[in-house]
Amino acid sequence: MSSSVQLFRDQRYHELKGQCLQQGILFEDPEFPASDESLYYDSAAKRKVEWKRPKDLCEDPHLLVDGMSSHDFHQGKLGNCWFVAACSCLALRKSLWQQVIPDYNEQEWDPKNPRKYAGIFHFCFWRFGEWTEVVVDDLLPTENGELIYCHSNVRNEFWSALLEKAYAKLAGSYQALDGGCAAEALVDFTGAVAESINLEEGKYGEDIREQMKLFEDLMKVHKRGGFISCSISSPGRPSEAETGMGLIVGHAYSVTAIRKLRLGESLVLSFKAEKLFMIRLRNPWGKKEWHGAWSDSSEEWKKVSDSERKNLGLTVGNDGEFWMTFEDWCKNFTDVDICRTVNTSCFSLHKTWEKEMMYGAWAKHAEPLLNRSGGCFDHRETFLQNPQVGTPVFSPVLSLALLSLLSLTPLLLQVEDNRRYRLHKLTVQERVATSPYSNTRSVFLRRTLQQGRYVLVPTTYTPGVPTKFILRLYTDVPSKLRELKADRPKMTCWSLLCGYPRSVTQIKVHSAEGLQKQDRSGGADPYVLIKCENQSRRSPVQHDTTSPVFNTQVIFYRKDIDSPVTIQVWNSNLVSDQFLGQAVLAASPGEPREQQRLKLRGRGGGEAAEVPGHISVTVLCSEDLGEL
Repeated sequence: MSSSVQLFRDQRYHELKGQCLQQGILFEDPEFPASDESLYYDSAAKRKVEWKRPKDLCEDPHLLVDGMSSHDFHQGKLGNCWFVAACSCLALRKSLWQQVIPDYNEQEWDPKNPRKYAGIFHFCFWRFGEWTEVVVDDLLPTENGELIYCHSNVRNEFWSALLEKAYAKLAGSYQALDGGCAAEALVDFTGAVAESINLEEGKYGEDIREQMKLFEDLMKVHKRGGFISCSISSPGRPSEAETGMGLIVGHAYSVTAIRKLRLGESLVLSFKAEKLFMIRLRNPWGKKEWHGAWSDSSEEWKKVSDSERKNLGLTVGNDGEFWMTFEDWCKNFTDVDICRTVNTSCFSLHKTWEKEMMYGAWAKHAEPLLNRSGGCFDHRETFLQNPQVGTPVFSPVLSLALLSLLSLTPLLLQVEDNRRYRLHKLTVQERVATSPYSNTRSVFLRRTLQQGRYVLVPTTYTPGVPTKFILRLYTDVPSKLRELKADRPKMTCWSLLCGYPRSVTQIKVHSAEGLQKQDRSGGADPYVLIKCENQSRRSPVQHDTTSPVFNTQVIFYRKDIDSPVTIQVWNSNLVSDQFLGQAVLAASPGEPREQQRLKLRGRGGGEAAEVPGHISVTVLCSEDLGEL
């Protein structure tokens, strides 16, 4: 965790605790009082509760009893199974829960020194790119002397109830936790990157190849410290209804283990397979388990001896935790939330990623060039009035996180290799990737991309919605994020001496065909070089082809509109690159904007001799520097 921790409501834990110890009193939190306003935001949901401290509920209270495990606690009367499922995942990783419960030994009750106890605790959550410390008192809502919300299996253990209270304070009330997303809670616990997968839309229950790819991915996530939860969507069925196989609809389960097991000879004969692909889940209720194959009392377990179960790492118990085959899991669940703890360490045996993070905001303004809240791509007139973030990237993982619940998504565009100014019209640029709009606090987008320059346009679904966002970019090589703010080149005193651009020209080289063969195999390694005035841009090399696809884009701000644009085709060679031909274009504003197929010629002007090959290009030119 970063040494810089933000204070929620400006409350300092050690300072407040010291004041209480000095005065000999137990802390009562004025920012989250033991009253209805901390329980509800809807008066219709009110119930009669009594706030009690742990010492009033048991004789020997503790924060933790015999450490922490995913079996420690159960959901109460609040519909926050998603939060409890996230806690189950968190409990599996000591290094991570110690971030959420800092200095847990110092916070623990000390029966030998009861005067050191002040009834105050603090927890840390990752919110909007920073760790935030939340202070709470130990007054907990009860009915008939029992905790009504999250509670431990052990009567004198209170870490889960106190963590839930701190999270409710962060959300505004306990009722605000009634319904949510496990992935969002896990992001708040860890700062991880959240991704959601729809198992039905991906047809993972039918396509064995995709199923195995997902299994390997999830097993890797789990081994590397990530978290996984799953649920069954409930259209047409009441929430928390039980399926015929014992699973609960609209309910979040945590994944506590994933195993790929090689079976011994005796088990191969029993199961007619050499391997088992297994997944273990936990119901936050601590009961209501799967009734199908490999459920706790199923026939499958009777074929496996106790010693073989131990060797395979498969155990069963009537505790809300159960095993399934991965195939059954894909067929019975509809949604999975994955939190990847992306490895950015320089000292690691596993693949590491380079991380960039940028804060931004959607801001509404009446002037179109100043507006930064343009809505989704369907709003063609205003879409490009959103923030635009440029980066040269390779193989990126993208995560967009927001402060508030909105329908949002990022749209990734491949743009000109030398673009420095904002886009005002989509012409030759390519829409590379996007994700569905969803009412969540974060959106995840993962793509493997070709070398090039990209612009990410974070959008809300509706225009004119002002709020802040964070963009996190993970790439396998160092990359920089830079918001494009200027609409055109800046006019400076140097412009009077050196000249100011009079036109803007976009060029996209799509492809070439029929190029002269350059090696014995009949191929070539061509690339294009695009020149304008004293500027030039080169495309990546396309190997072993005489009909390359380039899709290279460039943009030039031209001071001399009479100076032509030259597109040259070269063959890459170890010793010396070979010139294959060129096309010379006037690129004036009056020229057609449709794609053109041009004959290649030798060096010289337009009357130079023709050489083998054609090149396909699109050229757009405008005297309005802010048009393109």
